[in-house]
Amino acid sequence: MKVLALASYPVEAAATRFRLSQFVEPLAARGIVIKIRPFLDSGTFKHLYQPRTFLRTAAGICGSSLSRLVDAFSAADADALLVQREAMIFGPPLIEWLTARVQKVPMVLDLDDATYVAYTSPTYGGIGGSLKWFGKTDTLIKWAKFVICGNASIAEYVSRQGGRPRVIPTVVDTDIFRPAPRRTNGSETVLGWIGTHSTYPYLESIFPVLSDLAKQYDLRLRIVGAGKREVTITNLRVDNVPWKLEREVADFQSIDIGLYPIDETIYSGWAAGKSGFKAIQYMAVGVPYVATPLGGANEIGTAGVTHLFARTPAEWYRALEELIKNPGYRRAMGAAGREHVIKHYPLNDQADKLADTLREAARRK
Repeated sequence: MKVLALASYPVEAAATRFRLSQFVEPLAARGIVIKIRPFLDSGTFKHLYQPRTFLRTAAGICGSSLSRLVDAFSAADADALLVQREAMIFGPPLIEWLTARVQKVPMVLDLDDATYVAYTSPTYGGIGGSLKWFGKTDTLIKWAKFVICGNASIAEYVSRQGGRPRVIPTVVDTDIFRPAPRRTNGSETVLGWIGTHSTYPYLESIFPVLSDLAKQYDLRLRIVGAGKREVTITNLRVDNVPWKLEREVADFQSIDIGLYPIDETIYSGWAAGKSGFKAIQYMAVGVPYVATPLGGANEIGTAGVTHLFARTPAEWYRALEELIKNPGYRRAMGAAGREHVIKHYPLNDQADKLADTLREAARRK
């Protein structure tokens, strides 16, 4: 069986890496050959959120658009089409129309975020919103034979739109994401957050809490992928580094307590669609974490065993203080998280679900 997968972004994007690329070998073992075609190449993606390189980005997007037309017509040879979010990052669903509606290739849509919620781009503002064509997702849900959803919240939305949801959470290969030896000397506790420029405002929402904690405890904050040149927090030592693919696992392994704040007042409506993937990454490497109980983060793990929940600043302070003061509790919670991921989110189980979904879609051709 042959599947053409159209991704918005290259392998440097987590959605492409963990929703598509890591399944190439497991699907091949199940008799399914998947060919991944990202819309943006690595060079254009690197500059996508840098306004100063707008002309270079625009040229790259134009080239990508022409290549996507070639992809659309090559889809005729596939038994099924797998679209990760959208075939192109702007405009109406032209490519999906050419493949699924004109050529009648069965389409499976993969949604790991609430792409149906309109928002204002922090980089491109209203111009980005007008090009984004937010109503596209609802159309794709109706055209798709099945919609693979990152969490239950997205699945509920898909059902309301008349689609056929299949929940497949974003997971990691636990042979790659695994615990590293923990530091046994020194009093410093490393708090860590790994994300993107779009989710960085969530982290900013708890800066006052982190500043207050740093008055009482020996802390360091490691920030990865914020897209900011400088980050300063009163009282707190901050390591602010860019995200690097080759350092991804080591970054998660380098922290003692993971931070997973979600502010539902930012990008209103988007938070409920978050898949909770960061929680799985923390647990896979044996790192305890504190999270806001929203979206997928509220569905993953066992509060009090694998992680702690916090909504208000006072709750964040108490939860983090409890983990900072008790290294033994941190170790036990990290071990429980690792065990939870191995038991409930093995890569092979998700590969089985994905293979079954693709085969069923192909039978509807």
